[in-house]
Amino acid sequence: MTFFTNPEEIEKRSFEIISEKLADRKFEPQNLNVIKRVIHTTADFDYADNLYFSENVVTIAQNALNNKARIVTDTQMAKAGINKKALEKLCCSVYCFIDAPEVVKTSCEKSITRAQAAVDIAVETLSCAAPTGCGTNTTPVIFVIGNAPTALIRLHELINQGKFAPAMIIAVPVGFVNVIESKELIMGLNVPHIAAKGQKGGSNVAAAICNALLYETTGRML
Repeated sequence: MTFFTNPEEIEKRSFEIISEKLADRKFEPQNLNVIKRVIHTTADFDYADNLYFSENVVTIAQNALNNKARIVTDTQMAKAGINKKALEKLCCSVYCFIDAPEVVKTSCEKSITRAQAAVDIAVETLSCAAPTGCGTNTTPVIFVIGNAPTALIRLHELINQGKFAPAMIIAVPVGFVNVIESKELIMGLNVPHIAAKGQKGGSNVAAAICNALLYETTGRML
């Protein structure tokens, strides 16, 4: 029995296997690398059907990343999983406010989840949010949500109120409560998004999607 031990060879062979298994399927070419990266991360081919892409979202994400996007995650795990070398190459930055003292305080005082409070703090801190008065040079914000459906619910509220205009949203929380409904809220918005339909998702999936977009933008080959 022969084992692959070189990391680059392992990744290359993994993507060859994924490509072979998807060979009979048709996908939008600009979406395919995202789909493959998520399957590579999860070993779950259901994502070939579960991932939903709004129109031209990959191109929109690339434009945002090329304009030094600020990426906001809902968990430290998702933040840790995003490739820092790719971020540095594009001069992008990544934030997670879930453990900030003001988030903990606000969630206790208002009896809301920390994820909801973290969205509010993110909007306040990275105030490129409001469409009114947002100039053309404003740095775009990408939200990457892999765990907390209440973060998506709060984003939906702020967007509908005209208080926030993200460049795009990655909406892939996992679980059983509020999960499907929160994703459907985002899919109903006129905001660029990638979502995982149904109950599947997670911080690893969120980071994988973000990395696929980063790699596509920096020109890294799969």
